[in-house]
Amino acid sequence: MNVKKVLLGKAQCSVDLGDGSERGEYVNQDYIINVLGRPHRSIGLMYCYYPLDEGWPERASVAFKSDNMENAWGYPYDDYFPYGGGLEGDRDGEPFTFMRDIRKHGQDVNLTMTVDCAVSDEQLVAIAKDLRTFGRMRLRINHEATGTWFNFNKRYSYQEVADFFVRFHKIIKEHAPNVSTLICIGGVKDDGSGEIEYEKEFTEAVRVADVWSHDRYISLHWGWPNDIAEPGLNNHSRNNVKAIHEHNRDAFERYKYINDGKNKLKVLSELNTDGDVTGGIEQAEEVKEFYDMIKSGEYDFYDAITMYQFRDRGRLGLELEDPNNSEVGIAQPLFEVYKDIISDPYFCPELKITSDVELPLTLRWGDAEDSEGVAVEIDFEKNPVFCEVTFEEEINLMMEINGRWFYKAPGTKTIDLMPAFWNSPIKDGERVALNIFAPPASGENDKSQGDDWDMNYYTTINKLPEFRIRYVPTK
Repeated sequence: MNVKKVLLGKAQCSVDLGDGSERGEYVNQDYIINVLGRPHRSIGLMYCYYPLDEGWPERASVAFKSDNMENAWGYPYDDYFPYGGGLEGDRDGEPFTFMRDIRKHGQDVNLTMTVDCAVSDEQLVAIAKDLRTFGRMRLRINHEATGTWFNFNKRYSYQEVADFFVRFHKIIKEHAPNVSTLICIGGVKDDGSGEIEYEKEFTEAVRVADVWSHDRYISLHWGWPNDIAEPGLNNHSRNNVKAIHEHNRDAFERYKYINDGKNKLKVLSELNTDGDVTGGIEQAEEVKEFYDMIKSGEYDFYDAITMYQFRDRGRLGLELEDPNNSEVGIAQPLFEVYKDIISDPYFCPELKITSDVELPLTLRWGDAEDSEGVAVEIDFEKNPVFCEVTFEEEINLMMEINGRWFYKAPGTKTIDLMPAFWNSPIKDGERVALNIFAPPASGENDKSQGDDWDMNYYTTINKLPEFRIRYVPTK
């Protein structure tokens, strides 16, 4: 075995995944990574913060339960999961339990929060301090901010919403510099002006935000769950894939113009086509077409695309939530198509093996596309029948071999690597590397690790694992 340093780098276009919203529950990362075969760059969570409201901190649909609700956004405050931290709460519950789960599995957190613009600076500072230990995460503040459906838009003018974004961004930069902010607004208007929606109001927000974003569905049944999408009803929409790409490109070019020609990262924070509108087969076909157009190079301006979402009570998920048991998912046709998409090298992070190293070795975890690990190169006689790896040290690891990723928790000793070889057999005599990375075991960075503690996490590995590799069945 040869032991070398390996660098985890940027994909040509990163893939992110939404996990839980008003339409579905959070699904643990052990399950998602096992069924999809790889981690995502980031996992999106959706929460709201209306601490000045009656009913808070209960979820709106619980606090104001009604059988006559006309739409999902008809509650006194947004029906996302309530943010449990801040000045009034603590970090023992949500979303922090899920954020820790995401990060220890080698992924970054992409936290969406709808926030009452009337909250104080003191309350926003408390949120920033909540997020400081979670590394290079992203915070999407009051998304779809040029819309009409969220309560912050119903209560405040577009200028007030834009000003709030700038205020919250500045607080984040002061108290949690590891967190990048996302501005998520509408695209270019249809009036021929070339301007984005409410451009005057949101100009400063576009300039200060770290990342530019908006949401764009190829088709969407926005009346869910209160009605059914049927022909002739004004409760859904459908567009073609190329038109969505053109709309996104026009919007991103306009953001660049507003920012004096200077570019920033450009992401699509929610993407899917709704199976309520298309049915499951066409849904899978349209999503494949969307990603294929990106891979062709015609639309190369995306930094990342977020698939909305993993499991959904409607038809906007890779899985449909079983109506009999919310803990069970039913894979849709989109599931296998998406699994093929994210295994394409264009959407995979770069793995670059470099120089020889010796143990002990300190591994650096920056984020899902900027980390340093150790590669153990193995010369296989042929495709194995058994292949497992055992660690003596109780450390937290993410590992890749032959295109398949595995998680090892600190208390776990042995991992069976054979799923990497069942569907992708290797050639006789092929050299294959087990690439090992060490994200934080607790999901949080350690303040004691040095000046860069909020941006990087360090783990020392002292001993190589032992392998059990066999090429014939046990007699």
